[in-house]
Amino acid sequence: MTQPLNGVRVIDMSHVIAGPLASMYLAQLGAEVIKIEPPDGGEVMRNSQSAGFAALNAGKRSLAVDIRQPEGAELVRQLARTADVFIENFRPGTVARHGLAYEDLRACRPDIVYASLSGYGQQGEWSGRGAYDHVIQALTGMMMMSGDDEAAPPVKVGFPVVDVAVGMLGALSITAALHRRQACGQGEHVDVSMVQAALMLMYPKVNAFLTEGEAPRRVGNRGYTGSPGADTFRCADGWLSTAANTPAQFRALTEVLDLPGLCRDDALLDLAAFEGERGFVKARDAQRLQQVLQQAFAAQSAAAMEASLNARGVPAARVRSLDGFLTEVAEGGQLALPATRYQAGDQQVRTAGLGFCYRHEPLPQQADLAALGRDTQALLHELGLDAQALAALQAAGVVR
Repeated sequence: MTQPLNGVRVIDMSHVIAGPLASMYLAQLGAEVIKIEPPDGGEVMRNSQSAGFAALNAGKRSLAVDIRQPEGAELVRQLARTADVFIENFRPGTVARHGLAYEDLRACRPDIVYASLSGYGQQGEWSGRGAYDHVIQALTGMMMMSGDDEAAPPVKVGFPVVDVAVGMLGALSITAALHRRQACGQGEHVDVSMVQAALMLMYPKVNAFLTEGEAPRRVGNRGYTGSPGADTFRCADGWLSTAANTPAQFRALTEVLDLPGLCRDDALLDLAAFEGERGFVKARDAQRLQQVLQQAFAAQSAAAMEASLNARGVPAARVRSLDGFLTEVAEGGQLALPATRYQAGDQQVRTAGLGFCYRHEPLPQQADLAALGRDTQALLHELGLDAQALAALQAAGVVR
């Protein structure tokens, strides 16, 4: 099979999540990705989160080289002459100290696509700051958008959502730059930041403030539309999230709950908009309407309501834990999740795929994790180094 990025060579000098996720997408789409790590143990996740490291880095070649030594940095520059893409996710200026900035590699390969993933971007007073996912969530207002009460403490998203978004944006921007390069021969320096990714994750809210000055309010587990039927309700056997946003959906919701009178109650609903089928449902007395719905749901089974509402065209889902959801769909035929398996030594690491599928040429379903430095010798031989030169570099601790 021919994968979309076959023939593309990527140098991946990144670590932890964001950069490795970007290059993971490129690798699984067919690119040859060369992961560069320090020879004295590799990057931090290799030794602290083995399954997570394998899921992000399987299918890549491994070159263990110390760029802090001039000989090591020179090897990377030589390798860059053969590469299409270079990825780094250190603080701005870090790799430049070793002669591996965009300008340095552009001198070696004028049409290279060079991607810098960072916390705050390559420009501005904050560009030199370090960043982690929860810190960026705090900075950008994401923490203050989560939670139910305006006076409650900030609440972070429970997983590194910004890191993952940076990796996805990195992969997208790199592939777009490669497409343009193919058309006109021009390389690019791609600047992707965690701040930019956080703002994209909050895109509708960001736009509302920038355009209309509308500051976001905490909505807890209610839906984005503000419809009283888009909320999360406690049922007799758990919680149920519903999205009865339109008048037709809200009407179906009230019929399932045996509350048809709600759709005629002008004290609770904006009936002019409701009966005109215009836009989303709007409440006149949101607090009272919420109490009515909460009382009705409290007597229902979440599982039964999930089935009944979806059968009537109302999106609804019983609240599950991640492990509960994955176990459920693995054992049934509800979803087609193209699971991918990676071999990391004696451990087989399972993932839920890349987030999309191709119909005509399926993506690879298996890959292995390279041991640290597994491909060093082969890659340096490709650069023209003989066994004696390689042995000297190994003895000096430049490579492994």
